[in-house]
Amino acid sequence: MSNNQQWNRRSFLFTMSGAGAALMLNPLISWAATDPDPRIAAIVARTFGIDTHNHVDVPLLKSELPGPKVDLAGEMKKSGLSAICMTFAVDYQKLINPGDAYERFLNGLRAMDEILKANDMKRALNYADLQQAHKIKKPIVIQSVEGGHFLEGKIERLQTAYDIGLRHLGLLHDNDASVPLGDIFTKTPQWGGLTTFGAATIKECERLGILVDLSHCDNNTINGALKIAQKPVLVSHTGLNTRLGNNEFMSKMMMPRLINKEQAKIVADNGGVIGVWTHLADSPTEFAANIKAMVDVAGIDHVCIGTDTKLTPAYRSPNDKGWGQEGNKKPQGQDGAQKKENEQKGPGGKKQGSDETNLAWGESKAGFYYTVVEALLNAGYKEEEIAKIGGGNYCRIFDAATKGH
Repeated sequence: MSNNQQWNRRSFLFTMSGAGAALMLNPLISWAATDPDPRIAAIVARTFGIDTHNHVDVPLLKSELPGPKVDLAGEMKKSGLSAICMTFAVDYQKLINPGDAYERFLNGLRAMDEILKANDMKRALNYADLQQAHKIKKPIVIQSVEGGHFLEGKIERLQTAYDIGLRHLGLLHDNDASVPLGDIFTKTPQWGGLTTFGAATIKECERLGILVDLSHCDNNTINGALKIAQKPVLVSHTGLNTRLGNNEFMSKMMMPRLINKEQAKIVADNGGVIGVWTHLADSPTEFAANIKAMVDVAGIDHVCIGTDTKLTPAYRSPNDKGWGQEGNKKPQGQDGAQKKENEQKGPGGKKQGSDETNLAWGESKAGFYYTVVEALLNAGYKEEEIAKIGGGNYCRIFDAATKGH
């Protein structure tokens, strides 16, 4: 991002909390399915709560469309979230034939169309859509995909994706695309960071109005992207590598996916925003501490929430033969079984670290965002700061990416 680009964060976030909030909706009206603490409900109502990386599992094969019905709207109401970046990936199973990735991508979007239709929900195509949905207290999604595999080297497919609602692109995922875009942080580097096609993809996303997400990118790929990006980028789901939690197995598995302080500061200094996930946090208090650690490094204007969890149930294709076989990545939605083996027990014997967003820390008296707001208040954050972390920072860069398109 060029150094002379600036965004007026103070004026932008005026609409998120404090005096500007009164313009948005009655603070006494909450999203809650039950009756939460009135003080917390008021903050939830006045601020954007956005999960910048939430998986909604869908079938990717045409024969399985449209897939099972899910209560996305109900789960969002329970959570208190205003919006989610509704994401999926096409590389959970090995991509063998040319065109496989693109077909899965289109099928996934068709399945998501049906989910949104059944739940009377829409995709946000710009910041104005987010504002309007929040004003009328209606949940909304930002369409995301994790990994540019569907492009298969054909940059023109971004236009098609944009036309059908994509506004948030995760450049990489677990496996290389047929035409690689950059080095993945969990694999041995082999492309020298951002590839020529990866650079072209970023430039085309900016031309069209799609926010670029650099999660799963190694440091060389991130830094290469920052050199050419003219708009702020996102790293939607990670955590500081100094915050490892108490589960040794999970800590080792997650370590390559974490960001160090120096790299987090590089992203922030270039205007980017970093999402803190719920992994490695065994309680809301620890999650708030993980957020604080990131804020201490990157600054309050550069941190958001990106849980990497699921508001809706996991989905398994009846055509899956199980994962763990050679060349077969875990199928869509099938990380739950392994997670259960590594879940820890919290106070009262409750399971911790669930893949379900509203059960991130076991049974709770309130939904996800209500719980997070309470934890941030207890950690000493003011409402204006919670507004930034909860969704304001994401809104700012989403607006920068989509404005004028």
